[in-house]
Amino acid sequence: TGKTLLAKAVAGEAGVPYYAFSGSDFVQVYVGVGAARIRDVFRKAREKGKCVIFFDEIDALGKKRDGFNGGSEERSQTLNALLTEMSGFNANEGIVVIAATNRLDVLDEALLRPGRFDRQVEIGLPDVNERKEILRIHCRNKPLSENVSIEKLAQQTVYFSGAQLESLLNEGAILAAKRGARFIENEDIDRAFYTVIAGAEKKDRSAISKVDREVTAYHEAGHALVTKLVAPENRVTKVTIIPSTRGAGGFSVSLPPDRMYRRKKEMENSIKIALGGRAAEEIIFGKDNITTGASNDIEKVTQIASALVKRFGMGDKTGMLNYDMLHSNRGDHNGEILSECKALVERFYKETTELLIENKYLLDRIAKVLLAKETIDEECLERIMKGEADIHPGSLEQEVEATTAKSAVIA
Repeated sequence: TGKTLLAKAVAGEAGVPYYAFSGSDFVQVYVGVGAARIRDVFRKAREKGKCVIFFDEIDALGKKRDGFNGGSEERSQTLNALLTEMSGFNANEGIVVIAATNRLDVLDEALLRPGRFDRQVEIGLPDVNERKEILRIHCRNKPLSENVSIEKLAQQTVYFSGAQLESLLNEGAILAAKRGARFIENEDIDRAFYTVIAGAEKKDRSAISKVDREVTAYHEAGHALVTKLVAPENRVTKVTIIPSTRGAGGFSVSLPPDRMYRRKKEMENSIKIALGGRAAEEIIFGKDNITTGASNDIEKVTQIASALVKRFGMGDKTGMLNYDMLHSNRGDHNGEILSECKALVERFYKETTELLIENKYLLDRIAKVLLAKETIDEECLERIMKGEADIHPGSLEQEVEATTAKSAVIA
């Protein structure tokens, strides 16, 4: 998300020397070596007068000391040396120490006291305005077409980190170069967007059977339809049955609006959207013919349901408790949490199935268009939902056959 970049920016703006280290650089086998290295770093820094010292992944050397871990003498000595240098008898005027971690919860409390790392800045995922500025930075040396809108791209890249935004534009440049184009066009950005999310498109699709294509079409149609029915504020920018090189048979991109907090209803809707694929398979092909295509969806469902119950205190029976903190992950109430999560998911799966049965005519229409076109965008999906898409069963079957033949020829 840019923690290291922020530390570089601090040193750059101040115009002082910048020393960067990884926390693992100070984790040694022999007792005393890590502590000696810490003292050496601060001695050299004092010789410079003013400077910035940056420790990346500080949790490697700054984990909590509990006194029970055998063989942690070296780590304790290294941590003690760091604590002493930061607020001990040695004068460190002009030395600013910055550290980065993804695991603030495992750091030793002594590291976070006043005089040490007492100012904590959370570097979260960028909002729409921040994404706009990050995209402008990465567009500087790239021949971007006038048709590409940075503002529109910033709105489409919800939950993208700074690194993903950089990858997006780099991938777009590569795709434009492959085409031999002078400028990066919207089609390059569009393909790069889904390459970053799901991987590159699989070129050879001739071996995919008709049954597998139908299963994928109904699965992705289920995700898209449930999104439109339960979370109309979400944008379904693309639905495709083209498999990716990462192993996905197809995918549906649902972008929620930018918000500071996630509401309980939104989390519940996310579970329903993830269950939409499996529910559609069961309705169309029967319970005995459901596939492994929903494995990633089930992971998402489990993650959201677990967070809802264990972390956010939104379970009906478990109450407003954080079970990770209460029992330190020892699993004292695993049975109670498991039953609560299972009941939640079963209820939402039943509701999702009923919703799709009620709107089966729309599910069929979306799936048929997907089989014919392989990929549909939000505008096309909206037309299908409103019944405006010009779909004739006879012509559609011919289009499906033509598309399949074309795929075989390309392969």
